[in-house]
Amino acid sequence: MDNIARLLGIMARLRDPARGCPWDLKQTFASIVPHTLEEAYEVADVIERGDFDDLKDELGDLLLQVVYYAQLAREQSLFDLDQVAEAIADKLVRRHPHVFGDAHLPSDEARAKAWEAEKARERKNKGGETDMHSALDGIALALPALTRAGKLQKRAAAVGFNWKDLAGVLAKIEEELMELRETLADKESETRIEEEEEVGDLLFAVVKLARWRGIDAECALRAANAKFERRFRAVEAQLKSDNRSLKDCELAELDPLWEGIKQKEHKS
Repeated sequence: MDNIARLLGIMARLRDPARGCPWDLKQTFASIVPHTLEEAYEVADVIERGDFDDLKDELGDLLLQVVYYAQLAREQSLFDLDQVAEAIADKLVRRHPHVFGDAHLPSDEARAKAWEAEKARERKNKGGETDMHSALDGIALALPALTRAGKLQKRAAAVGFNWKDLAGVLAKIEEELMELRETLADKESETRIEEEEEVGDLLFAVVKLARWRGIDAECALRAANAKFERRFRAVEAQLKSDNRSLKDCELAELDPLWEGIKQKEHKS
């Protein structure tokens, strides 16, 4: 804890009106948000790459964001880091009655239901008894779109708005794909707007499939991105060894290279 106190002291000094850093003194809650998002993604990146030597530094950068917000809040007499820690500690105890209380929650499903029920009670208490409430309240707009789609669907499913089986999910994907095909074929339509809407509906349906199978859509797409990048770079490297480039090749030439790289990956 001595190092946490030291970090708080450093942050306070950086924000000191007389002796602080001009850049730090200009910052606000809003101006720090892009840095917070960037640092969170950098933590995810080093974990996905298994680069645990860098993880400590990246976690430190992310911790700095929390300390920064707490310092800004303390200056405005809103709260401080100790109150932030107190709030999350209380929340963890409250949401784990099977660990810190007498509740008997023998399965993952039971624990998940209890967790969601407690979150719903918290949202209701936060909003006040007279406010209009939705099962979708509190899902941050700033989340990545795939992540937010999954959370919206999970909340809706918790109150019964869900497909009964996997066949229904797959049929919905086929339906959305058909609608997209019809839109693409309709030369008279407002194609740009309608195509974007239909593509969005298809993506939303695919997220339903991922959620149904217990797959995080955001993680799945990041993995697909990484796979595509890895294979694309391998094609580039293979062409370079032959003193060629992608611009020199037709797609028909590239396809066998791509398939060969896929086969090598499967074998390894």
